[in-house]
Amino acid sequence: MAVGSFSAGLSGLNANSTYLSVIGNNLANINTVGFKTSAVSFADLVSQTVGGTSVNPAQVGLGVVTGAISPVFAQGSIENSREATNVAIQGAGFFAVRDGSRVGYTRAGNFSFDDAGVLITPDGWRVQGYTGRDPVTGNILTAVAPTDITIPPGVLRAPTATTNVRAQVNLDPNVLIDPANPEFTTSIQMYDALGSPHVLTVDFNRTGAGAWTYTITVPQVDVTGVVGAPVTLTTGGLTFNGAGVLTAPAADIAIPGPATWANGATPNAITWDVVPALGASPILTSFASPSATSSINQNGSAAGQVDNVVINSSGEIVATFGAGQTVVVGQLAMANFNNPKGLVKMGSNRYSESAASGIANVGVAATGGRGSIIGSALESSNVDIATEFTQMILAQRGYQANSRSITTADEILVETLQMKR
Repeated sequence: MAVGSFSAGLSGLNANSTYLSVIGNNLANINTVGFKTSAVSFADLVSQTVGGTSVNPAQVGLGVVTGAISPVFAQGSIENSREATNVAIQGAGFFAVRDGSRVGYTRAGNFSFDDAGVLITPDGWRVQGYTGRDPVTGNILTAVAPTDITIPPGVLRAPTATTNVRAQVNLDPNVLIDPANPEFTTSIQMYDALGSPHVLTVDFNRTGAGAWTYTITVPQVDVTGVVGAPVTLTTGGLTFNGAGVLTAPAADIAIPGPATWANGATPNAITWDVVPALGASPILTSFASPSATSSINQNGSAAGQVDNVVINSSGEIVATFGAGQTVVVGQLAMANFNNPKGLVKMGSNRYSESAASGIANVGVAATGGRGSIIGSALESSNVDIATEFTQMILAQRGYQANSRSITTADEILVETLQMKR
């Protein structure tokens, strides 16, 4: 039995030595960005049946083994970094990064742009995301495979022609009808394909109860081959029910561009949003309140050099250029896993997927179970120094106790050997 005690004690020494190594690694990474502490669990080895008269099995254990060393993906605290390209994840998920054919996943969002405008990690891995744009809506395409995010510094960004406008307008149903003058007028700035601004003027005329007409014009000087009055792009009617809700038209309004802009820009057809999405607030109303425009949106922009970027909670990279204009130039990709504890640590704050973790589910923040993103911030290590010190004491005592059991087994073996003398 003394020899068996040696084995059990030795397994205890090895297990608690591993425990101390994990604790030491946790404490070493107490200031590592996005680091996740590891937890150790133990399991007993097989037991030996020694017989006896007991009804229940009489067994003696043969020691202990390290059952698992698993990362603890508890949320780390969020610290403001004042760096626009730094991001932290609030909730589940990982950023996707790539180096050639190698793909990794990380919680450390201390990213920056290199000299070519590529968003990278501190050791040069390229952050993955979406930069392609839908040619119709102008929105970033996210239903595709993520790629490197590149925003070249100082490069003149191409203009974006306006394809969509929206104006939140209320038309007072109590105004007097004046056939000679519009009862209300609002203006919407848009951009042509060359990035030149133009002003769409929308005149609203009341024609009866719940009935209005609209006329959309641009200045004559903006259009080639026209002299005199403003150029009419389109006109039509609006109908509101007794509750002031738009009932006609039943679809958004198409605004055709002029035959030729004066600067030679390609005419751009524009969709005027007047029909809200299901469950959304009305866009055009006719409530008993003074006629007013509460908000205007359009998706075009002039040419300009990117001078600043910020990253919002959806992971969208919003660039500022020109005279305070902003445009979304990309979006960060995020991944989550069925079993994140099954990820393999690669070093440098990165993980790789494995059979145990399952395949990465890649998408954008705040969808599909992925957390949200906090810009200009970093997630701190989730190592709790008080917990680690407490665990260190337990591991030390465990190591000491097992060394004592080996010493005691040795003394018993010496006594047994001396019986022959």
